[in-house]
Amino acid sequence: MTQTQEHTSQAATTPSDFTDADLQRLLKLGTATVYEAQGQRGSVASEIRPLDPAMKLVGTALTVSTTPGDNLMFHQAVLMACPGDVLIVDAKGFTDAGPWGDVLTLAAQQAGIAGLVIDGSVRDSEAIIDAGFPVFSRGISIRGTTKVDPGQIGGTINLAGTLVDRGDIIIGDRDGLVVVKAADVLDSLRKAEEREAKEEEFRRRILDEGASTAELLGLLPILQRYGW
Repeated sequence: MTQTQEHTSQAATTPSDFTDADLQRLLKLGTATVYEAQGQRGSVASEIRPLDPAMKLVGTALTVSTTPGDNLMFHQAVLMACPGDVLIVDAKGFTDAGPWGDVLTLAAQQAGIAGLVIDGSVRDSEAIIDAGFPVFSRGISIRGTTKVDPGQIGGTINLAGTLVDRGDIIIGDRDGLVVVKAADVLDSLRKAEEREAKEEEFRRRILDEGASTAELLGLLPILQRYGW
């Protein structure tokens, strides 16, 4: 099976019982809420940060594994991506070269790609920010790359310690990144909305009743045992 065939096959098996509106709701709820609602699962290493704190992204993962310092697979991934995909790239944490820049950003936007997450570096960061294209990266480097190594597209990757599959949902904001398995989107959304409602009630009680966080979280007996 070719890499293109593999991509098509895996994309076709992605559950379709959630909508773009569901994904936008997850994004609005925020990564911290979704992460907690999932039982503190799915977070991505905090070293991978948005180029600009205002950047947000949500979309379907198109996974890419590359050789450090080479960007051949970036160009192939842009060719293969579906609108709404987010390129999730395991560049092995290599930060001393920038395999993604402003030209690839433009090409990605033309293809309808929703963003880039890379365990590695990018360059042309100011131009990327000005273009409004969400990029989360480990670093920034002006150094160039080769275009010779084949890499892999569409399989399971290890993104700085978090396993990501083609078709997973990735959510990003200034707090970080969280992965939601495609089969879990609706359940994660339900739990995140329940958590948000609970926290909203906490906020109300703090304002209206003067309740303490220790009281709301049931921490008073624990604190008392420690002599507080």
